[in-house]
Amino acid sequence: MRSEDKVETMKNDMYLACCSDSDIAEKAENGGAVTSLLKFALEKKWVDAVVAVKARDGNRYDGVPVLITEPEKVMGCAGSLHCASPNIAQFLKEYLDGVTDQKIAVTCKPCDARAIIELAKRNQIYLDNLILIGLNCTGTMPPARAKRMIEEEFGINPSDVVGEDIDENKLILRLKDGSEKERDLKELEEKGYGRRDNCRRCDINIPTMSDLACGKWGAKPNTTFIEVCSERGSDFIAEAIKAGYIKVERPDDKAVAARLAMYQAAVKSAQQCQEEDFADFKQMSIEERFDYWFGMFGKCIKCFGCRDACPICYCKDCTLEADRGVVGGGDIPPDVMFPMIRISHVMDSCVNCGQCQDVCPMELPLSRLISMLNKELCSIFKHEPGMDVNALPPMRTTTDKELTMESAGLVL
Repeated sequence: MRSEDKVETMKNDMYLACCSDSDIAEKAENGGAVTSLLKFALEKKWVDAVVAVKARDGNRYDGVPVLITEPEKVMGCAGSLHCASPNIAQFLKEYLDGVTDQKIAVTCKPCDARAIIELAKRNQIYLDNLILIGLNCTGTMPPARAKRMIEEEFGINPSDVVGEDIDENKLILRLKDGSEKERDLKELEEKGYGRRDNCRRCDINIPTMSDLACGKWGAKPNTTFIEVCSERGSDFIAEAIKAGYIKVERPDDKAVAARLAMYQAAVKSAQQCQEEDFADFKQMSIEERFDYWFGMFGKCIKCFGCRDACPICYCKDCTLEADRGVVGGGDIPPDVMFPMIRISHVMDSCVNCGQCQDVCPMELPLSRLISMLNKELCSIFKHEPGMDVNALPPMRTTTDKELTMESAGLVL
């Protein structure tokens, strides 16, 4: 590992990185490179603040987004929280006013980064003020269900867990006494435990839409594999290396190949989950699909939780409110147009974050429906939401070619 005085980095460069601070190296994961980058960003005034996820009151099953302005407090966010999925994009939009008046470094999973990009397309987040430090992700777990799983399947107290890892289809728990316990992830998920439904189906695990994509795939012990994904990311990491905050070396071909192989295995697993989750619907007739989903919608209590949790919903005056006259007020369940309008509004921009399903008190499989429709729609329009800020949503824009067509039809 080296820390250089003169560093030239470019987009698509790759590094194996670790921190130079022994205190961070001792407490953080995978060499502490991400924690050191956040500390560098604050101390060298690259940003005004950092947004990261922290265990509230030390409870790793209650992770919340926090705004950090003091470098010494960055260490409190070191490490991964697999049993929390805070709404980072919505936090930036709602509580930081779209990041229009300050510069911020944000740690984000792929779905977080994609939601931020989708909001930037809608002028809800000012992307030029952000440095997106993306974190590889193979899924998160619902907190309450995770604690029940740890008690029933692992036979241990959830408070004894100090870390989790998902590796090669295994769920690994690290305990206070230094020991580890593991279980086959697929077996756990067949029992209704494991990752959130949308995470099982996610095939975008490396956040290359961010400025930097950081993770352990392909890395040596106590290092982080970092891919530079933008010119901003290139400038940022070059200065961090030059300032001595991280030490780096180039990965060899074997490390790059290992990272790619792990990613391809994760994608294959996700695609298998998609096939399994969507298989029943592909065998149904149109009438059977309507009966199934209308039955589900009949359970809706119109709490507006799905709308309020969705990071992509941004309208100040929502069409679904009773005073807009599109969907009447007072009726429970609401008219079927209530869920249909919401789904149609986000279907071409869904980033598979699963926030809608997480908050639904009736446990409707909303992410299953929206992600299924999103896959169909995006395959038609060759569009992947949240990957490119310049790629506008296909259902919100019209090309010159489309304007000259006499008619067009879409049947899902």
